[in-house]
Amino acid sequence: ESDYDKILEDNTFNFIDLDSFSPNKQLTIEVVHSDGSIDIIKTNHTYNAPQIEWYKEGSALNLIKKGA
Repeated sequence: ESDYDKILEDNTFNFIDLDSFSPNKQLTIEVVHSDGSIDIIKTNHTYNAPQIEWYKEGSALNLIKKGA
């Protein structure tokens, strides 16, 4: 079964390792199914370092306001 096939309409997701979110590093996602079962998948992302900082601050404007 591919990771794509593990994701269903009524799933919720937990991002396990956002504290180490960085360019070129996969993220681990916990897929929680309506029956309580869980699948763990690794995903790629295309965020670069400035985009990750924006994400961590909540927005680019928050980062600008902070003076970074």
